[in-house]
Amino acid sequence: MTSKRNNYHQTAPHVFKAIYALEQTQAGFALEGSLRELVKVRASQLNGCALCLDMHSADALKQGESARRLLALGAWQDAPCFSERERAALLWTDSLTRLTEGHVTDALHQQVAAQFDPQELAELTLCIATINLWNRFGVGFAMQSA
Repeated sequence: MTSKRNNYHQTAPHVFKAIYALEQTQAGFALEGSLRELVKVRASQLNGCALCLDMHSADALKQGESARRLLALGAWQDAPCFSERERAALLWTDSLTRLTEGHVTDALHQQVAAQFDPQELAELTLCIATINLWNRFGVGFAMQSA
């Protein structure tokens, strides 16, 4: 990762460690890893984080995700290749990533919660919040893949 801006890994390693700790908790989640990677790619698309798009697209492919589905992710609402559960996760991702466009309604919450048990929904929400946090550091500090 290179950047012409502040390298927060070096100047504030405690900040990096705190974010990384949030990421590490997700390894023990009941929520499937392939879904977590789709969510990370989608949020990174919305936030324009090149570093995270590169990293999580590669991770998704390693977990068996298809290039076709990754390419369709930008139009997931119309793409027939996503399950109802995946659509709910992507809707939740879009809604929580784009909070300035409107708050989450009860109807939207109910639609998403129909696909996830309460623990999974909490895990999904942390996954979305964490990738949004990474995206803000990636974009803010112009981080790029090596």
